[in-house]
Amino acid sequence: MKRKAFVATLAALLIANAQADTVGLYLGGQIWQSEASGVFGEKNTLSDFNLKKEQQSNYFVVVEHPFPLLPNVRISSTTLDTTGKTNSTQEYSDDNETSHVDVHVDFDVDASFNVSYVDYTLYYELFDNGLFSFDLGLTARDFGGAVTEMETANIVTTTRDRIWDGEEHDEHDYHNITEITKAVTTDKLKTNEIEPMLYVAGNISLPSTGLSVFAQGDFLLIDDHSIYDYQVGLGYDLVDNRMMDLNLTLGYRAVDMELKDLNTLYTDLDFKGVFVGVIARF
Repeated sequence: MKRKAFVATLAALLIANAQADTVGLYLGGQIWQSEASGVFGEKNTLSDFNLKKEQQSNYFVVVEHPFPLLPNVRISSTTLDTTGKTNSTQEYSDDNETSHVDVHVDFDVDASFNVSYVDYTLYYELFDNGLFSFDLGLTARDFGGAVTEMETANIVTTTRDRIWDGEEHDEHDYHNITEITKAVTTDKLKTNEIEPMLYVAGNISLPSTGLSVFAQGDFLLIDDHSIYDYQVGLGYDLVDNRMMDLNLTLGYRAVDMELKDLNTLYTDLDFKGVFVGVIARF
């Protein structure tokens, strides 16, 4: 549903750009090789699933205009998908007059973290002299997706029945029964919440080189959560003419999410890694 809204917004912005030559339209995307680490789950049951390194995607559309009192608009969509696994073992015994029971349980938990968010940002260019620019604004981060945990319990139960006939018996005289069972449970936590964030961006152009240095970040303003999302990198002007500008980017991005009760989801996760991207300006 969010992707459809994103496409509809993009179409509207393209029409607006065609009708107003003074409006700048930016379309961009990134491929991000992120390494995930940390824990997540429900309250008091956070687990480290040894998360895998995965390739993430980000794409965005930006509209800038010459009207000083109206904010510029930026809409960005980011996916954070990864999987992992953890295991543990429990053993316990029960002893009574007629039998002795040993229980051995192996727990295997497969986790899937599939969370995305769409950022709706309104910002102002506080400074732009052609060589240096600085933007400041507000972002509404709309979370969506789900976290799934599938637990498989392999249970081995050994029961030793005692023989009581007034005589002593060794261990071989006991009657042993071993049972092997498996239990599978699935727990799914859905995320659907909007968080307000501060948006900051800056760019420094290096004259006569086609290169630029940029930084951008979103930081949570309020609430019990702690979220930051920043990137730094280099840009290179591959195409620069009256019809279109095409810029290649290379950089480093980091997302840290300490969520407390986001629709019962708790996390302390980091996604960090290198990205490559492209930005087209019409």
